[in-house]
Amino acid sequence: MTREEFKQLIKSGIVVLDGATGTNLQKAGMPVGVCPELWIMEHPDAILTLQRQFVAAGSQIVYAPTFTGNRIKLAEYGLADRLTEINTRLVQLAKEAAGDHAYVAGDMTMTGQQLYPMGDLTFEELVGVYKEQARVLWEAGVDVFVVETMMSLQETRAALLAIRETCDLPIMVTLTFEADGHTLYGTPPEVAVVVLQEMGADAIGMNCSTGPADMVEAVKAMYEYATVPIIAKPNAGLPEVENGQTVYRTTPEEFARDAELLIAAGARIVGGCCGTTVEHIRALSDTVRRLTPQPIGTTKKRVLTSEQKLVTIPLDGPFQVIGERINPTGKKALQAELRSGSLAMVRAFARQQEKDGAAVLDINMGTNGIDEKEMMIKAIYEVGSVSSLPLCIDSSYPEVIEAALRIYPGRALINSISLESSKVDRLLQAAKKYGAMFILLPLSDAGLPKSVEEKHAVLRQILAKAQAAGLTKEDILVDGLVGAVGALPTAGLDCLSTFHYCHDELGVATVCGLSNISFGLPERIYANMTFLAMAVSSGLTMAIANPGQDLLMNAAAAANLLMNRPGSDMQYINRMQYFAQKEETRTATEKPEKTQKTTTVTTGTTPQNPVYQAVLEGEKELITAYAKAEVEKGRAPEAVINDLLIPAITQVGQLYNDQVYFLPQLIASANAMETAIHYLEPQIKKSGDEKQLPAIVVATVEGDVHDIGKNLVALMLRNYGYDVIDLGKDVPAQVIIDKAIDTGAAIVGLSALMTTTMMHMKDVIAEAAKRHYTGKIIIGGAAVTPSFATEIGADGYSSDAADCVRLVGSLLA
Repeated sequence: MTREEFKQLIKSGIVVLDGATGTNLQKAGMPVGVCPELWIMEHPDAILTLQRQFVAAGSQIVYAPTFTGNRIKLAEYGLADRLTEINTRLVQLAKEAAGDHAYVAGDMTMTGQQLYPMGDLTFEELVGVYKEQARVLWEAGVDVFVVETMMSLQETRAALLAIRETCDLPIMVTLTFEADGHTLYGTPPEVAVVVLQEMGADAIGMNCSTGPADMVEAVKAMYEYATVPIIAKPNAGLPEVENGQTVYRTTPEEFARDAELLIAAGARIVGGCCGTTVEHIRALSDTVRRLTPQPIGTTKKRVLTSEQKLVTIPLDGPFQVIGERINPTGKKALQAELRSGSLAMVRAFARQQEKDGAAVLDINMGTNGIDEKEMMIKAIYEVGSVSSLPLCIDSSYPEVIEAALRIYPGRALINSISLESSKVDRLLQAAKKYGAMFILLPLSDAGLPKSVEEKHAVLRQILAKAQAAGLTKEDILVDGLVGAVGALPTAGLDCLSTFHYCHDELGVATVCGLSNISFGLPERIYANMTFLAMAVSSGLTMAIANPGQDLLMNAAAAANLLMNRPGSDMQYINRMQYFAQKEETRTATEKPEKTQKTTTVTTGTTPQNPVYQAVLEGEKELITAYAKAEVEKGRAPEAVINDLLIPAITQVGQLYNDQVYFLPQLIASANAMETAIHYLEPQIKKSGDEKQLPAIVVATVEGDVHDIGKNLVALMLRNYGYDVIDLGKDVPAQVIIDKAIDTGAAIVGLSALMTTTMMHMKDVIAEAAKRHYTGKIIIGGAAVTPSFATEIGADGYSSDAADCVRLVGSLLA
């Protein structure tokens, strides 16, 4: 199937996918814990029967059972060397079942390993893993690809790139969202759809996690930004336990009825995930065939994103600032730090600019004495760990920009693309491939335009080339080329003319390097402020500036207010409140004798303490030096842990619960704390009567090879001083209880991601009763619920790592 044929299929009406594979094959006799792909090869009739029934029930696309057929997953069963054989045979079975009545999708999913910097797997290694499977599936004859049940946007990008670099078949992508509306790594639906559709996904949506009614809001969020069809493939509700078996209560009739809500919200492709049977798909198909779908979006929004945050750039929206501080030009201290290999100042600049009101952060690593490409990649990882803002990739070298765009887990802005013949085509292709926006710099091989007319002619040429490359005017910000008014008296007027031209005649957003206007003048801030107000009224959309310049940011807020830009009233009030707080803090710092407030850190839990703050900010690189300084000042090592580290990680847990922090920040903070504890613990004098915290055994249950959540729980518990014994993944019940009894563990913590393996938690509880284990057993995982914990007799349930720490504390109190 070509991508155009896929579009025609979508235009014909609502497309119906298949239902659950795993839960239905288990009913057909597949044991829990085996390699599903190998079992299917050994029992081909099971998949042939199931998929033929799905096709007869109305499925137009069936998924080849290659879900975990990548090298990393197969290696867990000792089958990595059979990757080609397994994937090829499973596609053949699916094609046999589908016949001429349905298309076959090559199915791919997560590897279960964490990507750098949270794990050891590099992005390029992951692309290679996915590319290996994609090539086999393509050569085996799949009609379309599906990348499904994804929890990480970055892993999804890797899979999408791998397929696109292998073939040009249509690609469907679905992610799994938590109850809070984000993926495990903190990506909301609207960010996912923007990033993936710009990178070339042909349909995007969600699967698993919930029943159809609970997917409605996520579908609506995606539909608002989508220019591709939206997919919804929900479970048959949440799993429950009945007579020792996992069951799904949602009936086919209820499933089909709730699917109408998904269609009304914007879904164009629907199917079923865990617990959905052939009857669910038949009822779904019969229902949706009589419905009229919402039209696929055609209005593209001007949007940048990080992995966690979306920033819209409306043509007539509020003026916004691109923070310019992460640039070594003219900054000797930053240059020296970069040459030493440190990025502490880069992280600090990122945090401060976000606090000061930047909407986007410009990243430039151009200085001598370093490998710019290598440092740019490091900077993107580091900035992403401390700020949620989208990034602007700033370099004179196309290879640096390409390398940065490849690993950036969002939709970036390129700074910049001119008509320079040696670069323009290459950079436009990179923008298209990686889904980036770009700053159009109206320069050519001839250099600076000699007139406003020449400048506008050059920008029209670049616009035409961008359109030919598949980009649109919504992908572009035109740089007004601000000159120094001290050297060219008409510089300001020339720029205002360009802003008017782009806004009024071309409908293109604009940007400029604001401070250039006042170069060489005294008291430059006043010229900058005045020019900003004039530029905003002329149509300027954004500026590259220092958001720490309060007068400039105040003027921007006032200009938005006076232009009646959306939300500008509250923006102005919030900005003035922030400015007043900064002034109060500055005054207190400069003239402490005139204020009743103290700026000296006197208590361990004061946020200004650098150890406390380093945990909050995930500063693994600096925290040892901060902890050492506390000890040298006379604070006991155990006091640093109890008065600074523990309160800080507790606050991190609260921020995580409040959805201010997400998994990357939680891991960064936990790793920073672990680094400090590793330094402090050898210095703590042990006494005979010192209270030892109890041991806790943690494991992912038998049959389940997912361990991201379990690993984070272990890390957090260790940081609180517990003796954590991590048994790993796919651990039988007997092994878990043997270790708990042998070590005298007070608590056993069990994890399971899949509904097909969570019943093994009950096996552990049964084994504990049989062996008279007297400790507590707690459970957690994506598919696990509090009611499930009650039903199987667990002593507690935790929703995440931070919640687990609280649960353990309450059980041992």
